[in-house]
Amino acid sequence: MRPDRSIKIAPSILSADFADFGQEIEAIEAQGADWVHVDVMDGHFVPNLTFGPPAIAAFRRHVTTVMDVHLMIAPVDPYIDAFARAGADVLTAHLEAGPHIHRTLQAIRGAGCKAGLALNPGTGIDGVENLLDMVDLVCVMTVNPGFGGQKFIHSQIDKVKRLRALIGDRPIHIEIDGGITPETAPLMAAAGADVLVAGSAVFKGGSVENPAPYGENIRAIRAAAEAATGVMA
Repeated sequence: MRPDRSIKIAPSILSADFADFGQEIEAIEAQGADWVHVDVMDGHFVPNLTFGPPAIAAFRRHVTTVMDVHLMIAPVDPYIDAFARAGADVLTAHLEAGPHIHRTLQAIRGAGCKAGLALNPGTGIDGVENLLDMVDLVCVMTVNPGFGGQKFIHSQIDKVKRLRALIGDRPIHIEIDGGITPETAPLMAAAGADVLVAGSAVFKGGSVENPAPYGENIRAIRAAAEAATGVMA
């Protein structure tokens, strides 16, 4: 069976209304989100602070799709079990976050989660090949991690092409995180990505009281990506 390469849109709740996360999550799912992306930042590995395991557990009560938790923290290993217990479906750790990423990926799977491997813009794919049997997802950062709303780094397009060739027919998702819009989504989809994280591009113009723009934004990103690949959901 060929792996599922249909485009999945994963809104980042870092761009949601922080006073109303539960309803925001329910709104984006009702408007067509495939996954819910949660950015965990520690103020050390990246220059920002966001959510810990108690927040993830609170979000989990509202998520009915896939909760995709991106750990932008170092060290990672001491916190894997806590985030897994909080309800993450996918836990993604950075290649750059520690010296023993193979052990980290083993621990993520051992905790019952799908294992993701993230790569910063300045990191090549040389270190990925020996980890492919350990991962379910590779996340390519197309901005420098830490803040939403940054501009897309175009040099990552070639990285995704090379990564897709390396992965081949393995059932591994390529996720793109950073600067995704209807203009950049087709570039990454054509290069081989199938999970697109979008923050401000999904949440702009809408609110819990007026969620229709969320759906319009999700459909615009999905349509642009699908047009570039011909792979429909």
